[in-house]
Amino acid sequence: MISSDKIEVDKTKVNLSTNISLSTCVKNLRPFLGHVGFYRRFIKDFSKVAKHLSSLLTKDMSFNFSKECEFAFNTLKEALIMARILQPPVWEGHLYLCVMH
Repeated sequence: MISSDKIEVDKTKVNLSTNISLSTCVKNLRPFLGHVGFYRRFIKDFSKVAKHLSSLLTKDMSFNFSKECEFAFNTLKEALIMARILQPPVWEGHLYLCVMH
């Protein structure tokens, strides 16, 4: 959230992400990966971290939520709720603003 005096994290999004429970079936895992995937460009090594969870979605794979999957789930969840360090823009030169709905 950007206001005239500060840059901060949207607390409603943080609360929503904090309350996500551990996915124990494909039906719950798909929406989680979709939600996290929206922010993939802000999560370092997203594809490496999410690969264990993504492999559970393959058609012929049995759903075995291993320790690696639990670690990946918690790592991605933590990435959603951590406040990133943002810097205000440099006002010299051109400034491009992307508005997302």
